[in-house]
Amino acid sequence: MKMVKKYSALMLCAAVGFSLAACGPKESTSAKSSSKGSELVVWEDKEKSIGIKDAVAAFEKEHDVKVKVVEKPYAKQIEDLRMDGPAGTGPDVLTMPGDQIGTAVTEGLLKELHVEKDVQSLYTDASLQSQMVDQKLYGLPKAVETTVLFYNKDLISEKELPQTLEEWYDYSKKTADGSKFGFLALFDQIYYAESVMSGYGGYIFGKDKDGSYNPSDIGLNNEGAVKGAALIQKFYKDGLFPAGIIGEQGINVLESLFTEGKATAIISGPWNVEAFSKAGINYGITKLPKLENGKSMSSFIGVKSYNVSAFSKNEELARELAVFLANEKNSKTRYEKTKEVPAVKSLANDPAIMKSEAARAVTEQSRFSEPTPNIPEMNEIWTPADSALQTVATGKADPKQALDQAAETAKGQIKAKHSGK
Repeated sequence: MKMVKKYSALMLCAAVGFSLAACGPKESTSAKSSSKGSELVVWEDKEKSIGIKDAVAAFEKEHDVKVKVVEKPYAKQIEDLRMDGPAGTGPDVLTMPGDQIGTAVTEGLLKELHVEKDVQSLYTDASLQSQMVDQKLYGLPKAVETTVLFYNKDLISEKELPQTLEEWYDYSKKTADGSKFGFLALFDQIYYAESVMSGYGGYIFGKDKDGSYNPSDIGLNNEGAVKGAALIQKFYKDGLFPAGIIGEQGINVLESLFTEGKATAIISGPWNVEAFSKAGINYGITKLPKLENGKSMSSFIGVKSYNVSAFSKNEELARELAVFLANEKNSKTRYEKTKEVPAVKSLANDPAIMKSEAARAVTEQSRFSEPTPNIPEMNEIWTPADSALQTVATGKADPKQALDQAAETAKGQIKAKHSGK
């Protein structure tokens, strides 16, 4: 999907191949009889309901209930739930980005999910972590995504691919002429720039001993982050990135240059596989390159999940449906229909999935990546961080000055909006 900086991305595939995973937890006869005649509403992502069609039919037959599936853009579903939930017109089960979980829980929009440990163990640690708030579970992962490297095979072969970002810089210096370019990325956005900055020691939030994010520990402007931003600035300063790649329209410029054969390689995500295929580009996909210090570029892991609305009148049945939709069998079927990489561990090496170059690249990149922070304070990071990086890209400020300002602004906003927690 293109809602890059707000959602994130993603790790992959999970688990314990019991028959339990294939059919969800069993329920008692009395539980089935009490659910008879009930109706559940599921909000699914746009153009993705085909992925759960068979699972929904099976659940309806098993439980003698009706399940209505409504398609809505998944990144906007929480916005609609705020209005429709209290009005009684919302869903029982919805799907959403993992980085929205913290905000949704704080607002009281989601039910805590009480599911067995063997069900939780199906999923990768990173994907399940995205559903945790204060050590409590609020969703089950359905799909994951990360940024990856797309390259034009008509312009460069797999064997010729530079292996580090610095090598891509050198390649671009030989290639870029103002109309054609080598390597391109939306490094004026923290969603992408974090891949470089974190490789040198930068971070968004530090973590406490229990693994939870510490919003008072912001690493946007530490020494490593500044070093990463300085490397990023070189691409713009030396004319290796076009001016149009900066700002809101940057994503359109980047994608157009790639589909027109005017860029050798770009950082994007699996959400563009279909678009690039339709454009007729002979492309390859691989994980992100390494940095000169030997570390691999990271990326945010975006996690899509199934969650139960706090306004559901059928909480237990909705929980069972969420577990059922996200189990191993139905996750694989969903991949076959939608090509969105599942979050189930046991599917990481499934031949049907790994034959996809995009799935292999996401799987590999996930090894070096972490979930987008899911705490509400993350909402105060995006804008100041992006603004700082744009001043870096345009040369209006040096990296340290710009990132110091971003960190100060973010801390001020966090104190003003979240100090009452």
